[in-house]
Amino acid sequence: MGAAPDTEEVYEDTERCVRAVLSKDARFDGWFFTAVRTTGIYCRPSCPVVPPKPENMTFHPSAAAAQQAGYRACKRCRPDTSPGSPEWNQRADLVARAMRLIADGVVDRAGVPGLAARLGYSVRQVERQLLAELGAGPLALARAQRAQTARLLIETSALPMGDVAFAAGFASIRAFNDTVREVFALSPTELRSRAARGRPPKTAGLLSLRLPFRAPLCPDNLFGHLAATAVPGVEEWRDGAYRRTLRLPHGQGLVALRPLPDHVACQLALTDLRDLATAISRCRRLLDLDADPVAVDDLLREDPALAPLVDKAPGRRVPRTVDPAEFAVRAVLGQQVSTAAARTHAARLAAAHGEPVADAAGGLTHLFPSSGALAGLDPAALALPRARRAAVTGLVAALAADEIDLSPGGDRDAARARLGALPGLGPWTVETIAMRSLGDPDAFVPTDLGVKLAARSLGLPSTPAALTGRSRAWRPWRAYAVQYLWATGDHPVNRLPV
Repeated sequence: MGAAPDTEEVYEDTERCVRAVLSKDARFDGWFFTAVRTTGIYCRPSCPVVPPKPENMTFHPSAAAAQQAGYRACKRCRPDTSPGSPEWNQRADLVARAMRLIADGVVDRAGVPGLAARLGYSVRQVERQLLAELGAGPLALARAQRAQTARLLIETSALPMGDVAFAAGFASIRAFNDTVREVFALSPTELRSRAARGRPPKTAGLLSLRLPFRAPLCPDNLFGHLAATAVPGVEEWRDGAYRRTLRLPHGQGLVALRPLPDHVACQLALTDLRDLATAISRCRRLLDLDADPVAVDDLLREDPALAPLVDKAPGRRVPRTVDPAEFAVRAVLGQQVSTAAARTHAARLAAAHGEPVADAAGGLTHLFPSSGALAGLDPAALALPRARRAAVTGLVAALAADEIDLSPGGDRDAARARLGALPGLGPWTVETIAMRSLGDPDAFVPTDLGVKLAARSLGLPSTPAALTGRSRAWRPWRAYAVQYLWATGDHPVNRLPV
């Protein structure tokens, strides 16, 4: 098939799409969807069934667009469970920001007017741009997500169907039944019966899901970083899984994420099942599961200094966060101190100001405190130098007042500018927050000690200015280059805990 997809509108290149379908190229899953005129179904490019004749194929940029065109989801390849398009995390324009917010459940919670307000555009502008690029407006995109949430609950829980409909965000049982039949060509009861064949009994109160990704995926730095920096009481590594507490729109959650060869096993416990889609979206974002590792690695291999690192362990992801404000506070707490000291400072904050949680399966005790809960924090209570106390309280005040938007739909450039204007937040902190909270794939930290040591050992320039100049060839994937540079050091963030 050749090179992996780039950011052009792949679905419009018919010849390229046909080649991807005929070769069952899984790298294109999520980039476009194949609809088959003769069967009325739509599939992912890697669908295992015999490919249709090219003249019977049409291509759509989203599952929602295929559904709007009257096609139902293939029962073999389950196209609605494809990894998301890498574009939505890479790009910073209106459509990408809108897609990140829709995935986070904003349309279900606040409607299209709420989505438009978060983006700073009119409803008409948002609808027009989404329709032009994705073939579906925000309501249709949210509906497609509700259908996927409904199927997950149908297949992974023993909830009554009425509860499933409510939790998935449907306004009525009839709308729920009609949508499930229309999208999956099966009734909710038939879906549950089909999924139950050969599966073990469900554990009460827990949802067990598979989170797909594009191969390859190197779990070492991804889970190693999360485990090594875990805040006691908020996060932990237990029995081969990263576990943490979740603050969600309607309640609390606990999640366990376990890396496996072909997927990440996800076990969720939620106080309100309406938060399922949001929780999944945030976990995928945390683990960078919608990345296109082939495109990233192909570019970084072009640099002779990075090529051996990429070849040794391809598919490194950028560990991100489920709570952008939480990570920003932790980044400031971690300035110029060891990983262990940063964890201790964050754990003290969580124990003193976080909401308690019940975790019968492990050692999770608190949610990390919200910005609002920290807004009245007495700086003297922080065992930090005076300048860093001022930095923490200044950041918390700005976040609590909504002066900085670190959400998935936030403007990355505006957030950087506002962070940089706060006292005590230098370029390292701002770029680290951009990498982890804002999810900017091109964030770069040339002043980071680990990056400088790696650059020196590889014969790269080690001064910030010179290294920044060399890094221009790595754009727009410099955050991934940082992961490969960090991997040259002997630090727990680079390996899975034993």
